[in-house]
Amino acid sequence: MAKKEKAQAEETMNQGATVEETNTEAVEATEATETAEETKEEEAATEEQPAEKDKKDILIEELNDKYMRTFAEFDNFRKRSEKEKAAMFEVGAKSIIEKILPIVDSFERGLGTLSEEEIAANPFADGMDKVYKQMVKALEEVGVTPIEAVGKEFDPNLHNAVMHGDDDQYGENIVSEEFQKGYMYRDTVVRYSMVKVEN
Repeated sequence: MAKKEKAQAEETMNQGATVEETNTEAVEATEATETAEETKEEEAATEEQPAEKDKKDILIEELNDKYMRTFAEFDNFRKRSEKEKAAMFEVGAKSIIEKILPIVDSFERGLGTLSEEEIAANPFADGMDKVYKQMVKALEEVGVTPIEAVGKEFDPNLHNAVMHGDDDQYGENIVSEEFQKGYMYRDTVVRYSMVKVEN
């Protein structure tokens, strides 16, 4: 009898252990399922984040591109404005120089009729000579220089040939006489020299 009771007790214990194992397995399975679900949710959240991040990155790139284009356009505008301003200044300066040159010519013609001694002896002529030299110096300071012509080879970019001659003293295509002095403002011709060229 005792053996029978002992066997029943062992069987009951085995059944309890089996139930306990089954319960443990069920709990583990439930935990595993919950963990898997949590992992899936985290993955889904992680997948959503890059999508949002991509939108932000795209927006940042677009704004950066717009900024760079606007900056480049402004830089081009600034450079173009500076060039236009410089060109306007050059045109204005050349226009004023063209108006002053006939006055310089008149001084030269008037003083050309007098010798150095006559200019020194006449205070009025001496004063005019000083004014002429001061004007020429002021023109040189702003970049106006006379074009050399007599004895130089004819250059159509600097000289305007109004007469031809056959003087053996000069070589072929050499300027022998200057009727009106030419001037340059920096690197551009303001007025061409009016010259006689030998053939």
